[in-house]
Amino acid sequence: MFKKVTQSIVNEMEPKGDLVPVPSILDHEHFRPLCLVRRKRKAAFHPSPCYRRTWYRLDDVLLPRDDKSTEPLVLHGAGDDSRPFTLQKSVSDRVDGTLNLSFDPISTKLTGAASLSKGWAIKLEKKHIPVPKLQALKTERKINMNHSFIQQLQKTDQNLYIVHETVEASEETSYEERTRAEGSFMAQLYAKFCAKGTRENKTSITIPKGCTLAFRAIQLAIKDGSWGVLVMKSYTIHPHKELKELEVEVKENCQILSKLSSALLVVFLKAIKAVMRNRNLFEELTHKMEAVLDKTDSCKLETKSPDLKDLLGSLQDAPRHLLLQLAGAITYTLDALDELMEDQLLLLLESLEDKIVSQQLKLVKSILEHDIKQRKGRFHVDASLLSFPGEKEQKLTIAMVEMSGVRLQEDGSAVCTGEAFSAVAALYVSLHVLDLLSDSD
Repeated sequence: MFKKVTQSIVNEMEPKGDLVPVPSILDHEHFRPLCLVRRKRKAAFHPSPCYRRTWYRLDDVLLPRDDKSTEPLVLHGAGDDSRPFTLQKSVSDRVDGTLNLSFDPISTKLTGAASLSKGWAIKLEKKHIPVPKLQALKTERKINMNHSFIQQLQKTDQNLYIVHETVEASEETSYEERTRAEGSFMAQLYAKFCAKGTRENKTSITIPKGCTLAFRAIQLAIKDGSWGVLVMKSYTIHPHKELKELEVEVKENCQILSKLSSALLVVFLKAIKAVMRNRNLFEELTHKMEAVLDKTDSCKLETKSPDLKDLLGSLQDAPRHLLLQLAGAITYTLDALDELMEDQLLLLLESLEDKIVSQQLKLVKSILEHDIKQRKGRFHVDASLLSFPGEKEQKLTIAMVEMSGVRLQEDGSAVCTGEAFSAVAALYVSLHVLDLLSDSD
């Protein structure tokens, strides 16, 4: 839910720029001015740069001042260039209709109404550290090349970035979504439903004052203790990747999973299903895999979660070269899943139970065969790919694809409801991995 808010703020403020939404409220303190971050690997489903925390600030890796002062680094005027403003958004929808469900030997017809409301009004403050101030600082203090973090970066040849602009909440704010279904008719009915009655679902989140919601980062150049910012190196959104290029990317990142034994496929699938249901487990697995990829020495993979224990145990026993490949494949998979909506993850889990992932993968691939990034108006996919054993599976699939920005009809006609390529690419990668891991079923 937090990601919905931060993404919405970025879309309102700067939909085509390099402002980056903070993905998790748990990490917001790690994306404040002067925090050091690293960029995630580029992928077709990342329409803009994505960064991950490092736990360090710039002053943590600089040599002490000549006067031996231990005071934390403060750039005078860093907070002076702040501008308060307010964003407000409200959505209210109501749907009335009839839904027919067929489950042999029973056919059920449900009639009712569903309403969805969500909204927020948030006061924001933009804080900015001018690049010239950063450039001036480099003459005063040099990088500590003996710092373990800097040495790790040098060994793994990774780039480092520094947050120099943020958008923060200037007041505590609450965001709420409320869904009410009468007669058990609601958008989520294709996944799970009850036969009658009234059902209401309410979710909310409180965003604290000072919470970082979005940020900008620029690259640091480090060499022999000297450092500076690369002001000319800016992020450019790459042109549309064709399906073949996406397939090459998926193969490069996930081919190692196809070599797993049937027993290990079960272990991997169990863990992926668990993190799709539980955001805390998702974050835990993400951070552990990033730690594996960042460290040159072996690291212990331990967890208190029974859902991740078998996976991490099998990784712990793997040779170093194989561990790196598997960690890369898992990270790539988690990055793709992270681009999907929460409801899509639930529908993917439902699809696994119904054993329709393979057909859904073929359908999404057929959509990507069209130039959907440049597509204007309607196009058609093979209608036979929308023919499932039951109406429930068909409606589930159509709803899941629509959440990625492509509206489908039963006859195969389709239309993009927005810039859909990156969202559909993330769905394709997710389906590909789930189909591969479920081979042992």
